[in-house]
Amino acid sequence: MSERNAADFGIRIGTMTPGPSNSMADIAGLSFGHVTLSNGAVQTGVSVIHPHGGSLFEEKCVAAAHVINGFGKSVGLMQLTELGQLETPIVLTNTLSVGTASTALVRHMLADHPAIGEATGTVNPLVMECNDGAYLNDIRGLHVTQDHVADALVQRLSHCQHGAIGAGTGMSAYELKGGIGSASRLVPAGPQSYRLAALTLCNMGLLCDLVVDGQPVGRMLERQQGADEEKGSIIIILTTDAPLTARQLQRLCVRASAGLARTGTQFGSGSGDIVLAFTTANRIPHDMPQDPVTMIEHLHENALDPFFRATIEATEEAILTAMFAAERTEGKHGRCRESLADLWPSLPLKKD
Repeated sequence: MSERNAADFGIRIGTMTPGPSNSMADIAGLSFGHVTLSNGAVQTGVSVIHPHGGSLFEEKCVAAAHVINGFGKSVGLMQLTELGQLETPIVLTNTLSVGTASTALVRHMLADHPAIGEATGTVNPLVMECNDGAYLNDIRGLHVTQDHVADALVQRLSHCQHGAIGAGTGMSAYELKGGIGSASRLVPAGPQSYRLAALTLCNMGLLCDLVVDGQPVGRMLERQQGADEEKGSIIIILTTDAPLTARQLQRLCVRASAGLARTGTQFGSGSGDIVLAFTTANRIPHDMPQDPVTMIEHLHENALDPFFRATIEATEEAILTAMFAAERTEGKHGRCRESLADLWPSLPLKKD
Protein backbone atom coordinates (compact mmCIF):
# COMPACT_ATOMS: atom_id res chain seq x y z
CA MET A 1 0.00 0.00 0.00
CA SER A 2 1.28 3.45 -0.94
CA GLU A 3 0.19 7.01 -0.26
CA ARG A 4 0.85 7.99 -3.88
CA ASN A 5 -1.96 9.20 -6.09
CA ALA A 6 -2.31 10.44 -9.66
CA ALA A 7 -2.00 14.10 -8.62
CA ASP A 8 1.49 13.43 -7.22
CA PHE A 9 2.63 12.73 -10.78
CA GLY A 10 1.24 15.92 -12.24
CA ILE A 11 -2.03 14.38 -13.38
CA ARG A 12 -4.98 16.78 -13.23
CA ILE A 13 -8.15 15.17 -14.50
CA GLY A 14 -11.00 17.44 -15.61
CA THR A 15 -11.98 20.90 -14.48
CA MET A 16 -13.83 20.39 -11.19
CA THR A 17 -12.32 20.94 -7.75
CA PRO A 18 -11.29 17.80 -5.83
CA GLY A 19 -12.41 17.31 -2.24
CA PRO A 20 -10.01 17.93 0.66
CA SER A 21 -8.45 14.47 0.51
CA ASN A 22 -9.43 13.74 -3.10
CA SER A 23 -10.74 10.36 -1.99
CA MET A 24 -13.90 8.61 -0.88
CA ALA A 25 -13.07 9.63 2.68
CA ASP A 26 -14.38 13.10 1.77
CA ILE A 27 -17.94 11.82 2.16
CA ALA A 28 -18.77 12.28 5.84
CA GLY A 29 -19.63 9.14 7.79
CA LEU A 30 -17.88 6.62 5.55
CA SER A 31 -15.28 4.25 6.93
CA PHE A 32 -13.17 1.45 5.51
CA GLY A 33 -11.48 -1.86 6.34
CA HIS A 34 -8.87 -4.03 4.65
CA VAL A 35 -7.18 -7.38 5.13
CA THR A 36 -4.20 -7.90 2.84
CA LEU A 37 -2.75 -11.34 2.07
CA SER A 38 0.56 -10.95 0.26
CA ASN A 39 3.03 -13.81 0.43
CA GLY A 40 4.49 -15.38 -2.71
CA ALA A 41 1.71 -16.97 -4.74
CA VAL A 42 -0.92 -15.65 -2.32
CA GLN A 43 -1.82 -12.14 -3.49
CA THR A 44 -5.39 -11.38 -2.47
CA GLY A 45 -7.53 -9.90 0.27
CA VAL A 46 -10.73 -8.23 1.41
CA SER A 47 -11.88 -4.61 1.47
CA VAL A 48 -14.97 -3.17 3.16
CA ILE A 49 -16.85 0.12 2.79
CA HIS A 50 -19.20 1.19 5.59
CA PRO A 51 -21.63 3.77 4.12
CA HIS A 52 -22.47 5.30 7.51
CA GLY A 53 -21.72 4.82 11.17
CA GLY A 54 -25.13 3.56 12.23
CA SER A 55 -27.08 0.39 11.49
CA LEU A 56 -27.39 -0.03 7.74
CA PHE A 57 -30.07 -2.67 8.20
CA GLU A 58 -32.27 -0.33 10.22
CA GLU A 59 -31.37 2.80 8.22
CA LYS A 60 -30.79 1.75 4.63
CA CYS A 61 -29.10 3.92 2.01
CA VAL A 62 -30.76 4.77 -1.28
CA ALA A 63 -28.74 2.94 -3.94
CA ALA A 64 -28.60 1.82 -7.56
CA ALA A 65 -26.43 -0.30 -9.85
CA HIS A 66 -25.54 -0.57 -13.51
CA VAL A 67 -23.93 -3.49 -15.31
CA ILE A 68 -21.61 -2.36 -18.11
CA ASN A 69 -20.62 -5.95 -18.91
CA GLY A 70 -22.04 -8.77 -16.83
CA PHE A 71 -19.16 -11.23 -16.68
CA GLY A 72 -19.22 -11.17 -12.87
CA LYS A 73 -20.19 -13.14 -9.77
CA SER A 74 -21.43 -10.49 -7.36
CA VAL A 75 -24.01 -11.18 -4.63
CA GLY A 76 -26.87 -8.85 -3.71
CA LEU A 77 -27.21 -6.71 -6.83
CA MET A 78 -30.60 -8.11 -7.88
CA GLN A 79 -32.47 -7.05 -4.73
CA LEU A 80 -30.55 -3.79 -4.49
CA THR A 81 -31.64 -2.89 -8.02
CA GLU A 82 -35.23 -3.94 -7.39
CA LEU A 83 -35.69 -1.97 -4.15
CA GLY A 84 -33.11 0.78 -4.55
CA GLN A 85 -31.75 0.04 -1.08
CA LEU A 86 -28.36 -0.85 0.41
CA GLU A 87 -28.63 -2.57 3.80
CA THR A 88 -25.16 -4.02 4.52
CA PRO A 89 -21.58 -2.86 4.25
CA ILE A 90 -20.02 -3.37 0.81
CA VAL A 91 -17.46 -6.18 0.68
CA LEU A 92 -14.89 -6.48 -2.14
CA THR A 93 -12.78 -9.59 -2.71
CA ASN A 94 -11.69 -12.07 -5.39
CA THR A 95 -14.05 -14.09 -7.58
CA LEU A 96 -13.85 -17.46 -5.83
CA SER A 97 -14.14 -15.92 -2.36
CA VAL A 98 -17.57 -14.35 -2.93
CA GLY A 99 -19.39 -17.20 -1.16
CA THR A 100 -17.05 -17.08 1.82
CA ALA A 101 -17.39 -13.30 2.05
CA SER A 102 -21.17 -13.46 1.76
CA THR A 103 -21.43 -15.97 4.62
CA ALA A 104 -19.11 -13.88 6.80
CA LEU A 105 -21.10 -10.72 6.05
CA VAL A 106 -24.36 -12.50 6.91
CA ARG A 107 -22.86 -13.70 10.21
CA HIS A 108 -21.75 -10.13 10.94
CA MET A 109 -25.27 -8.82 10.32
CA LEU A 110 -26.92 -11.60 12.35
CA ALA A 111 -24.69 -10.84 15.32
CA ASP A 112 -25.73 -7.18 15.26
CA HIS A 113 -29.44 -7.79 14.55
CA PRO A 114 -31.15 -10.64 16.44
CA ALA A 115 -34.43 -9.85 14.66
CA ILE A 116 -33.12 -10.91 11.23
CA GLY A 117 -34.76 -14.17 10.22
CA GLU A 118 -36.99 -14.15 13.31
CA ALA A 119 -39.08 -11.03 13.94
CA THR A 120 -38.28 -9.62 10.50
CA GLY A 121 -37.06 -10.80 7.09
CA THR A 122 -33.62 -11.93 6.02
CA VAL A 123 -30.76 -9.69 4.91
CA ASN A 124 -29.33 -8.91 1.48
CA PRO A 125 -25.51 -9.11 1.70
CA LEU A 126 -23.59 -7.16 -0.93
CA VAL A 127 -20.31 -8.68 -2.14
CA MET A 128 -18.53 -7.67 -5.34
CA GLU A 129 -15.46 -9.17 -6.97
CA CYS A 130 -12.69 -9.18 -9.54
CA ASN A 131 -10.57 -12.15 -10.65
CA ASP A 132 -7.06 -11.78 -9.23
CA GLY A 133 -6.27 -15.38 -10.20
CA ALA A 134 -5.72 -14.63 -13.87
CA TYR A 135 -2.11 -13.57 -13.23
CA LEU A 136 -0.82 -12.93 -9.71
CA ASN A 137 -2.87 -14.85 -7.14
CA ASP A 138 -3.33 -18.55 -6.44
CA ILE A 139 -7.09 -18.18 -6.53
CA ARG A 140 -7.62 -21.98 -6.39
CA GLY A 141 -6.14 -21.96 -2.89
CA LEU A 142 -9.22 -20.17 -1.48
CA HIS A 143 -6.98 -18.25 0.89
CA VAL A 144 -9.59 -15.70 2.00
CA THR A 145 -11.40 -17.02 5.07
CA GLN A 146 -14.47 -15.88 6.99
CA ASP A 147 -12.14 -14.64 9.72
CA HIS A 148 -10.37 -12.37 7.23
CA VAL A 149 -13.70 -10.90 6.16
CA ALA A 150 -14.78 -10.49 9.79
CA ASP A 151 -11.51 -8.69 10.56
CA ALA A 152 -12.06 -6.26 7.70
CA LEU A 153 -15.67 -5.64 8.77
CA VAL A 154 -14.80 -4.56 12.31
CA GLN A 155 -12.30 -1.97 11.09
CA ARG A 156 -13.59 1.59 10.84
CA LEU A 157 -10.75 3.47 9.20
CA SER A 158 -11.48 7.08 8.33
CA HIS A 159 -8.64 7.19 5.79
CA CYS A 160 -9.24 5.73 2.31
CA GLN A 161 -6.13 3.74 1.43
CA HIS A 162 -5.05 3.11 -2.15
CA GLY A 163 -3.00 0.67 -4.19
CA ALA A 164 -2.21 -3.01 -3.68
CA ILE A 165 -4.20 -3.34 -0.47
CA GLY A 166 -7.10 -5.54 0.60
CA ALA A 167 -9.10 -6.74 -2.38
CA GLY A 168 -6.69 -4.88 -4.67
CA THR A 169 -3.62 -6.87 -3.59
CA GLY A 170 -3.48 -9.23 -6.58
CA MET A 171 -5.26 -7.17 -9.22
CA SER A 172 -3.82 -6.09 -12.57
CA ALA A 173 -4.77 -3.07 -14.67
CA TYR A 174 -3.69 -2.58 -18.29
CA GLU A 175 -1.15 -5.39 -17.75
CA LEU A 176 0.49 -3.33 -15.00
CA LYS A 177 -0.20 -3.46 -11.27
CA GLY A 178 -3.78 -2.59 -10.41
CA GLY A 179 -5.60 -2.25 -7.11
CA ILE A 180 -7.83 0.20 -5.27
CA GLY A 181 -8.06 3.89 -6.05
CA SER A 182 -10.44 6.72 -5.28
CA ALA A 183 -11.02 10.37 -6.06
CA SER A 184 -13.60 13.03 -5.20
CA ARG A 185 -15.11 16.23 -6.54
CA LEU A 186 -16.94 19.22 -5.07
CA VAL A 187 -20.25 19.65 -6.89
CA PRO A 188 -22.20 22.94 -6.93
CA ALA A 189 -26.01 22.80 -6.97
CA GLY A 190 -27.57 26.25 -6.63
CA PRO A 191 -26.62 27.74 -3.26
CA GLN A 192 -25.48 24.33 -1.99
CA SER A 193 -22.24 22.45 -2.52
CA TYR A 194 -22.09 18.66 -2.34
CA ARG A 195 -19.42 16.01 -2.65
CA LEU A 196 -19.19 13.02 -4.94
CA ALA A 197 -16.54 10.31 -4.82
CA ALA A 198 -15.57 7.21 -6.76
CA LEU A 199 -13.69 4.14 -5.56
CA THR A 200 -12.43 1.61 -8.08
CA LEU A 201 -11.22 -1.97 -7.78
CA CYS A 202 -9.15 -2.15 -10.97
CA ASN A 203 -8.38 -5.42 -12.75
CA MET A 204 -8.99 -4.66 -16.42
CA GLY A 205 -7.49 -3.52 -19.70
CA LEU A 206 -4.75 -4.18 -22.23
CA LEU A 207 -1.47 -2.26 -22.05
CA CYS A 208 -1.73 -1.07 -25.65
CA ASP A 209 -5.00 0.73 -24.81
CA LEU A 210 -3.89 2.61 -21.67
CA VAL A 211 -4.54 6.36 -21.84
CA VAL A 212 -3.43 8.69 -19.05
CA ASP A 213 -4.93 12.18 -19.14
CA GLY A 214 -5.37 11.93 -22.89
CA GLN A 215 -1.89 10.61 -23.69
CA PRO A 216 -1.36 7.12 -25.24
CA VAL A 217 0.86 5.87 -22.42
CA GLY A 218 0.20 2.22 -23.22
CA ARG A 219 1.66 2.53 -26.71
CA MET A 220 4.69 4.31 -25.25
CA LEU A 221 5.27 1.47 -22.78
CA GLU A 222 4.52 -1.53 -24.94
CA ARG A 223 7.82 -3.29 -25.44
CA GLN A 224 6.50 -6.68 -26.50
CA GLN A 225 3.30 -8.31 -27.62
CA GLY A 226 0.87 -8.41 -24.71
CA ALA A 227 -2.43 -10.17 -24.24
CA ASP A 228 -4.81 -10.24 -27.19
CA GLU A 229 -8.11 -10.12 -25.33
CA GLU A 230 -9.40 -8.41 -22.22
CA LYS A 231 -10.47 -10.79 -19.45
CA GLY A 232 -10.32 -8.54 -16.41
CA SER A 233 -12.92 -6.69 -14.38
CA ILE A 234 -13.56 -3.43 -12.61
CA ILE A 235 -15.87 -2.54 -9.75
CA ILE A 236 -16.77 1.14 -9.50
CA ILE A 237 -18.39 2.44 -6.32
CA LEU A 238 -19.91 5.94 -6.39
CA THR A 239 -21.15 7.83 -3.37
CA THR A 240 -22.43 11.33 -2.69
CA ASP A 241 -23.90 13.36 0.15
CA ALA A 242 -26.43 14.93 -2.22
CA PRO A 243 -30.10 13.92 -1.88
CA LEU A 244 -30.68 11.75 -4.94
CA THR A 245 -33.27 9.11 -5.76
CA ALA A 246 -32.37 5.58 -6.83
CA ARG A 247 -33.29 6.49 -10.39
CA GLN A 248 -30.96 9.50 -10.33
CA LEU A 249 -28.16 7.39 -8.84
CA GLN A 250 -28.63 4.90 -11.65
CA ARG A 251 -28.08 7.74 -14.10
CA LEU A 252 -24.77 8.47 -12.35
CA CYS A 253 -23.79 4.82 -12.68
CA VAL A 254 -24.22 4.96 -16.44
CA ARG A 255 -21.92 8.01 -16.65
CA ALA A 256 -19.13 6.13 -14.86
CA SER A 257 -18.71 4.20 -18.12
CA ALA A 258 -17.35 7.38 -19.71
CA GLY A 259 -14.71 7.80 -17.00
CA LEU A 260 -13.64 4.18 -17.45
CA ALA A 261 -13.53 4.56 -21.23
CA ARG A 262 -11.26 7.62 -20.95
CA THR A 263 -8.54 5.36 -19.54
CA GLY A 264 -8.72 3.19 -22.66
CA THR A 265 -10.55 -0.02 -21.81
CA GLN A 266 -12.64 -1.73 -24.48
CA PHE A 267 -15.15 -3.42 -22.10
CA GLY A 268 -14.08 -6.88 -23.25
CA SER A 269 -16.53 -9.77 -23.41
CA GLY A 270 -14.82 -11.52 -20.51
CA SER A 271 -14.63 -8.43 -18.32
CA GLY A 272 -17.03 -7.91 -15.42
CA ASP A 273 -17.60 -4.15 -15.30
CA ILE A 274 -20.13 -3.14 -12.64
CA VAL A 275 -21.05 0.19 -11.06
CA LEU A 276 -22.79 0.74 -7.71
CA ALA A 277 -23.92 4.13 -6.39
CA PHE A 278 -25.40 5.22 -3.08
CA THR A 279 -26.18 8.43 -1.25
CA THR A 280 -25.64 9.12 2.42
CA ALA A 281 -28.26 11.88 2.39
CA ASN A 282 -31.44 9.83 2.32
CA ARG A 283 -32.07 6.99 4.78
CA ILE A 284 -34.84 4.43 4.46
CA PRO A 285 -36.16 2.99 7.75
CA HIS A 286 -36.43 -0.79 7.87
CA ASP A 287 -39.71 -0.71 9.79
CA MET A 288 -42.67 0.92 8.13
CA PRO A 289 -43.81 3.98 10.09
CA GLN A 290 -47.40 4.35 11.27
CA ASP A 291 -48.01 6.68 8.36
CA PRO A 292 -46.71 4.72 5.35
CA VAL A 293 -46.51 7.85 3.19
CA THR A 294 -42.98 9.19 3.48
CA MET A 295 -41.46 12.36 2.08
CA ILE A 296 -38.04 12.44 0.49
CA GLU A 297 -35.98 15.38 -0.72
CA HIS A 298 -34.13 15.10 -4.00
CA LEU A 299 -32.39 17.36 -6.46
CA HIS A 300 -34.20 18.67 -9.49
CA GLU A 301 -33.28 16.80 -12.66
CA ASN A 302 -31.84 19.94 -14.23
CA ALA A 303 -29.24 20.11 -11.44
CA LEU A 304 -27.66 16.76 -12.32
CA ASP A 305 -25.24 17.75 -15.08
CA PRO A 306 -22.44 18.74 -12.65
CA PHE A 307 -22.88 15.37 -10.93
CA PHE A 308 -22.48 13.61 -14.27
CA ARG A 309 -19.23 15.50 -14.90
CA ALA A 310 -18.02 14.78 -11.35
CA THR A 311 -18.75 11.07 -11.82
CA ILE A 312 -16.73 10.90 -15.02
CA GLU A 313 -13.78 12.85 -13.62
CA ALA A 314 -13.66 11.01 -10.29
CA THR A 315 -13.92 7.59 -11.95
CA GLU A 316 -11.10 8.32 -14.39
CA GLU A 317 -8.84 9.68 -11.66
CA ALA A 318 -9.63 6.85 -9.23
CA ILE A 319 -8.47 4.31 -11.81
CA LEU A 320 -5.21 6.18 -12.38
CA THR A 321 -4.63 6.60 -8.65
CA ALA A 322 -5.03 2.85 -8.19
CA MET A 323 -2.28 2.29 -10.74
CA PHE A 324 0.08 4.98 -9.45
CA ALA A 325 -0.39 3.88 -5.83
CA ALA A 326 0.06 0.16 -6.47
CA GLU A 327 3.61 -1.05 -6.02
CA ARG A 328 5.48 -3.63 -8.09
CA THR A 329 4.23 -7.07 -7.11
CA GLU A 330 5.52 -10.60 -7.67
CA GLY A 331 3.01 -13.43 -7.44
CA LYS A 332 2.35 -17.01 -8.52
CA HIS A 333 4.64 -18.75 -11.02
CA GLY A 334 7.16 -15.94 -10.55
CA ARG A 335 4.96 -13.51 -12.46
CA CYS A 336 5.38 -9.81 -11.90
CA ARG A 337 3.28 -6.70 -12.45
CA GLU A 338 5.18 -3.42 -12.64
CA SER A 339 3.94 -0.18 -11.14
CA LEU A 340 2.98 2.67 -13.41
CA ALA A 341 4.70 4.99 -10.93
CA ASP A 342 8.06 3.31 -11.54
CA LEU A 343 7.72 3.52 -15.33
CA TRP A 344 6.36 7.06 -15.44
CA PRO A 345 9.70 8.99 -15.37
CA SER A 346 10.92 7.29 -18.56
CA LEU A 347 7.90 8.25 -20.68
CA PRO A 348 8.21 10.84 -23.48
CA LEU A 349 5.19 12.82 -22.34
CA LYS A 350 3.87 16.05 -23.79
CA LYS A 351 4.25 18.90 -21.31
CA ASP A 352 1.66 21.65 -20.87
